Amino acid sequence: MTPKPVLDWLLEDNQPSARYYALTDLLDRKEGDPEVRAARAKISRTGWASDILNRQGPNGYWERREPRTVQEYLFFLWFPEFSATIWSAIVLADLGLTRADPRVRKTADRLFEYKLGLSSMINLYHEEMCAVGNAARTLVRFGYGDDPRVKRLYEWILEDQRSNGGWNCSQGTPGTLERWEPLAALAALPKSKRTNRIERSIELGAEFYLRRRLFHEGSRYAPWFRFHYPNHYFYDLLVGLDLLTKLGYAEDRRLRPALEVMSKKRRRDGSWAIDRPTPDAPASLLHLHVKKVRPLQLEPPGRPSKWVTLTALRVLKKVEEAS
Repeated sequence: MTPKPVLDWLLEDNQPSARYYALTDLLDRKEGDPEVRAARAKISRTGWASDILNRQGPNGYWERREPRTVQEYLFFLWFPEFSATIWSAIVLADLGLTRADPRVRKTADRLFEYKLGLSSMINLYHEEMCAVGNAARTLVRFGYGDDPRVKRLYEWILEDQRSNGGWNCSQGTPGTLERWEPLAALAALPKSKRTNRIERSIELGAEFYLRRRLFHEGSRYAPWFRFHYPNHYFYDLLVGLDLLTKLGYAEDRRLRPALEVMSKKRRRDGSWAIDRPTPDAPASLLHLHVKKVRPLQLEPPGRPSKWVTLTALRVLKKVEEAS
């Protein structure tokens, strides 16, 4: 499944996050392995994570200044979209950073202070499910899963799941494939932390995606077939495949249509490319207050992507092991 040149490319030292996950996810190396430890130690010092951290302010956020008005308070940590604090935090968590790094702790402190503080003027407990899911999975990966404020986010995720198994942002509406963030937040929890209620929610959520073959929801929606990263809140088939195989559904035959799409997008050299930084043009009202959306990019579109290739190979490995 993984040609040696592609594996060697993923194992290069210049991107220690890719090297770390190639060692652990593709080669099954354990955390105590010397090469794994060395790669993890370099994540904050070299490559993508280092570049993001270098743009962080001294107080742990990426905005130019703290909010002064109610409107600024509402948007603080979230806007400009894709370059503000929460978006950077999501990627840092993906790349393998935790609260062991003091800069991560500063960022988590800002999230707790401004968006998860029960006395906050505007907090996440009044936000939509994409924001709640993103914050929950990010903070769990950072190492804050036992914090009562994070547990409260999970309670809301469980309460908000719709009768068809999915999630949505508008009350009274059925779930939709695009609201994958709550299920991803549940998947971020270690199995030892999953209650029976959480396991049941995961089963219902996974079945929601499998019934739809990951993309059968109304008419064929072209952006879902464009692979992208970072995965902030846009959905595509690779997001769905990675999530469902991580949750233990790699053997389910209903994944096959999506797997065929993924295989057809593989390049001759065995890699995959990012199709677009975001698979669809911004269309929500959230974009109206910014003049131009500048997506956070780790790798240029149209060229071999270490992150997308790593994700696709991880999917294939889980499918192969389950067959």
